Amino acid sequence: MDVRPKKALGQHFLTDQSVAQNIVAALKTEGDVLEVGPGMGVLTQYLLQRSEINLKVVEIDTESVQYLIEHFPVLAPNLYEADFLKLDLAKLFSNEFAVIGNFPYNISSQIFFKVLEYLDRVPQVVCMIQKEVAERLAAGPGSKTYGILSVLLQAWYDIEYLFTVGEGAFLPPPKVKSAVIRLTRNSRTELGCDADFFKKVVKTTFNQRRKTIRNSLKPLGLTLADDVPFLDKRPEQLSVEDFILLTQKLS
Repeated sequence: MDVRPKKALGQHFLTDQSVAQNIVAALKTEGDVLEVGPGMGVLTQYLLQRSEINLKVVEIDTESVQYLIEHFPVLAPNLYEADFLKLDLAKLFSNEFAVIGNFPYNISSQIFFKVLEYLDRVPQVVCMIQKEVAERLAAGPGSKTYGILSVLLQAWYDIEYLFTVGEGAFLPPPKVKSAVIRLTRNSRTELGCDADFFKKVVKTTFNQRRKTIRNSLKPLGLTLADDVPFLDKRPEQLSVEDFILLTQKLS
């Protein structure tokens, strides 16, 4: 049996085997690996060939789970029918684990926020997402696509845009191009400021990105001293380090 792609789950199944092989080859790690949303196992089949990794998969779609058990019975003990966004990943892994997957476009941002919750445990992420989102995550200061997730992820990860994937590689074909990116944990161990407040400052300023930092921070009710930097700039002009310094001055 084949699995019917479900629009509600944002399913577009990758059918191009060479793309699947390239995605798996982009994972430069060993040990525990979690595949998110394996579907019919287009990545899974190649991941299982890598003896240096211990693979677990999480899939929300019951039909896909049945397909995977039927075609990859060796996977059964490490296959979790669950919503990745609701999983307690600390119960699945006692140590570090990498993440790989063709992420559903409609929840890709939520998946990255989930990864950030476990940033000390996730050394690498390799994923295929919507091209526009991939460009946004990898963008630097000054770019119109640079935004909240760009800053929050780049604070902890080096992000590489690896390659573009056309619509014809999927069934059904999506209406947009896709891209594969790799996130590799950087050497930062702490921000030097309150992490939750850092996130709040980043979100608050980008949610009013046409305003200067000074004006976008007004809803927080902060008293802004003269030595607070970047107040007359807009958020897309600030690097990760700039946002850290700004948060330090506001704390």
